[in-house]
Amino acid sequence: MEVAKPAIFNGEAGKVGGFVTICRLYLRMKMREGIVKEQVQWVLSYVQGGLVDVWKENVMEELETGEMEYETVEEFLTSIKKEFGSREEELVKAVELRKLEQGERTMEEFVQEFKRVARGSGYEGKPLIEEFKRGMNGGIRRKLMEAENQLASIEQWYKRAMALNRN
Repeated sequence: MEVAKPAIFNGEAGKVGGFVTICRLYLRMKMREGIVKEQVQWVLSYVQGGLVDVWKENVMEELETGEMEYETVEEFLTSIKKEFGSREEELVKAVELRKLEQGERTMEEFVQEFKRVARGSGYEGKPLIEEFKRGMNGGIRRKLMEAENQLASIEQWYKRAMALNRN
């Protein structure tokens, strides 16, 4: 099966999320059994240009000398997001999340869009649940609020809302 490889990443904050996502997908499908160091080096081969080259050289040096070691490639991908992601990107996502409403969409469509926008917004736990409740249509929200068992996690909210929307 062919799997797309990532485009070259030059450190641009607005592209770090997409870069990490496509790397994650490729690694899971093509390099699942690989050694972490080899997976990290594969990702680094797509990191090129300008200041990102200096960062890459530093990471390569630290890996080779043993100063830095990653338990998993996921840990490395998270470090890329922290290094190159921007607070501005998080703020944009947060604003987009605050504006998101179900409207004419099915609950399944709304949940998928909500998950996409919530990723990288900085929202989690109760504040994320509150934004989800705020964005859904009133009828379903009322039914959920009237339920005997209050839901604790966002995943429970997603499942219950989709089930109510189907009925």
